[in-house]
Amino acid sequence: MIFLRRRLPLLITMITGLLFAGQYYVPHPASEWLLTSATKWLQIIGGFALVLGVTSLFHQHAVKIRRQEAGWGYSLVLYAGMLVTIAVGLWAGGKESLDGSMTAFGWIYSYMMVPLQGTMFAILAFFIASAAYRSFRARSREAAVLLIAAVIVMMGRVPLGEYLIPLSGDVSQWILNVLNASVRRAILIGVSLGTIALSLKIIFGVERSYLGGGKE
Repeated sequence: MIFLRRRLPLLITMITGLLFAGQYYVPHPASEWLLTSATKWLQIIGGFALVLGVTSLFHQHAVKIRRQEAGWGYSLVLYAGMLVTIAVGLWAGGKESLDGSMTAFGWIYSYMMVPLQGTMFAILAFFIASAAYRSFRARSREAAVLLIAAVIVMMGRVPLGEYLIPLSGDVSQWILNVLNASVRRAILIGVSLGTIALSLKIIFGVERSYLGGGKE
């Protein structure tokens, strides 16, 4: 019984992994039906996972508010914002506009969510600039090449830079379309090979960390 309990999840994972890996190479209506059914089940499971995550989040912040721990005021704002947004979204039927007019749910998104996102990214711009300054200092030949390429791309992407250095636009496009594209594809190929290797390890039971433990 213990052996079956340990091996059954691995067996289910192996059969499911091999089945859906082979599904991409079988152009048959049954294969398409299998993928469609599995996608629907994944959406259902994702819905339950979303409910579970929201419930856990509500519980954690409710405990922090009740105990008045450090930063409990932010939890209160989050709690109120979530409740108000859920209530308004249900009342509006999840629609941002109705009969050409903006609903309260759409107003929350357009005039609260979007400005908050813009503010967050505006603050992150200072951290990005600081990190870029530390990274682009020419301490080695590789860093010097990175610095020169970054300056050329930045000059070629703004009208003022292209006006001051006319060739910067063409050179910038060449760097982005040739050098950057080739490096990006090489990274994607490496990530894909790593994903395939990890998938095979999971399918054949070599990697078992998803079961809550390490290798046996």
